[in-house]
Amino acid sequence: MSVQPPVAPHRVAIADIDIPFWRMVAIILKWSFASIPAIIIFSIIIGIISAALGAAFVGIFGGSFPSMKL
Repeated sequence: MSVQPPVAPHRVAIADIDIPFWRMVAIILKWSFASIPAIIIFSIIIGIISAALGAAFVGIFGGSFPSMKL
């Protein structure tokens, strides 16, 4: 078995990508539909963090703010 020495890295430059218009539209639509569940999950996580911080804020300050009239 012969072992070849590692080859030095080569620089590569991409000059052009040829994608038909409708294929690009399909890719963009797939990305858009894939982002919807991600946005929902992200919103739920942010809501949980906000609720926890709000509860901690009320717990620290006791929920009474003399300068606020409700």
